[in-house]
Amino acid sequence: MATATGTKPWGKFALFGVASAICYGWLFLHLNDKEMMVLFTRKEGLFPLLPVIAAFVFSLFHGNFTGYFWDVVGIQAKAHKPQPVVEEIIDEAEGSED
Repeated sequence: MATATGTKPWGKFALFGVASAICYGWLFLHLNDKEMMVLFTRKEGLFPLLPVIAAFVFSLFHGNFTGYFWDVVGIQAKAHKPQPVVEEIIDEAEGSED
């Protein structure tokens, strides 16, 4: 995520941090709101998609915030190096006891 020049993504980190904080603030403000609960538990039309959409929005903002957080801190994932595939050659004359 960090650019080749070594700068850290402070702007994206702050943007997604604020967006994530807004999402969680909205959630806690409406924690005991019965009207919101009725809206999110309706079964007709497209209302069943509301919890799914909310989960995607939270995942988008919080996931990006977390990713940029680790980039800003300077912790990177270990690069995966694929292992070469070793193929065994089986001699058909050996092991055949028919």
